[in-house]
Amino acid sequence: MKRYISLLLSVFMVAVLASTALADAAFHIGICTGTVSQSEDDLRGAEAMIAKYGDVANGGMIKHITYPDNFMQEMETTISQIASFSDDPLMKVVVVNQAIPGTTEAFRRIREKRDDILLFAGEAHEDPGVIESVADLAINADNIARGYLIIAAAQKLGATDFVHISFPRHMSYELLSRRRNIMEAACNDLGIKFHFETAPDPTSDVGVAGAQQFILEKVPAWLDKYGTKTAFFCTNDAHTEPLLKRIAEGGGFFIEADLPSPLMGYPGALGVELADVKGDFPAILKRVEEAVIDQGGKGRMGTWAYSYGYTNSVALVEFGRQCADNGIDHKHFRRKFKLADLSAAYSEATPGSQWNGNFYTDIQTGVQKKNHVLMYQDTYMFGRGYLDMTSVEVPEKYFSVK
Repeated sequence: MKRYISLLLSVFMVAVLASTALADAAFHIGICTGTVSQSEDDLRGAEAMIAKYGDVANGGMIKHITYPDNFMQEMETTISQIASFSDDPLMKVVVVNQAIPGTTEAFRRIREKRDDILLFAGEAHEDPGVIESVADLAINADNIARGYLIIAAAQKLGATDFVHISFPRHMSYELLSRRRNIMEAACNDLGIKFHFETAPDPTSDVGVAGAQQFILEKVPAWLDKYGTKTAFFCTNDAHTEPLLKRIAEGGGFFIEADLPSPLMGYPGALGVELADVKGDFPAILKRVEEAVIDQGGKGRMGTWAYSYGYTNSVALVEFGRQCADNGIDHKHFRRKFKLADLSAAYSEATPGSQWNGNFYTDIQTGVQKKNHVLMYQDTYMFGRGYLDMTSVEVPEKYFSVK
């Protein structure tokens, strides 16, 4: 009897081990994001993929790491962390979202060791020509089209002034500086007064807390100076929460964030509890909307219904999985890549939302880059609904503004 029981236990253990082996992922996808303090949405998207496909540490598909908040001063650490993905023999796709400075060098180091891994850059910070040199696919919010569309939305809402808030590091990025210049040109054309204000860089010595305190102190003064029909825009995630807090309290418009999301700044600024609806963007949108209306921001404060940062993490991982499932690696990607397949991945990640976008065109050469895609989603104003900005035609002249 004991031998029979022992035999049964042995058979059971073999079955368990076999089942575990079968459950192990056939390949791995690495994703690097910022932390909660710098880019929470990007991180939550990575967590959603871990929940769906499992963590590599437990036999799943996804390996997630975060880069340091102070990534400009810890660039070598960031580069080494991302490059370490190539040490995993099962790694087939690497996603960096946001693709902060140093991503190109990290991708180069990966490519030196592995000629099969797909390299995807979500919201690339480095100059287009730099990241395009090594990434199989780079994604940016369509800051060219949005440079005009955000101003057009502000005009539609009745804004008389527009304040653009940034700092030198961001203004050194081509797409961000071009968007700023397009915004100024659009303001001039649409009868809105344009103002540029400088705020501290959160990666500088003042840190995130110092940068946020500056915004808290300055927005009331800017509202006094420019008036309550002023629309505000900032290029940094950390600046967004204090900006939203002061606009809700004192007036003004907020069309959408640099990287729009109902999670971008709103929960902290308005005290919205979202723990029980984590990852459910329709429910998140509804709850944030209730808070905005309760605190007097109806028709003045907007977003994208689904987080851009969250969607980048989810859509790029899903798109990478589809590529790996179909045997598409670095050597075959450019020949087989279709924009429609990528767009489908974004649409599937954001049911009901409208997206628009196209390939990036180099401003100097006029050459369209087939591995660099610019995308944007329709603007949603709390208490008013969608503004249908994805159907607005951007005048051709703005695409040539440098």
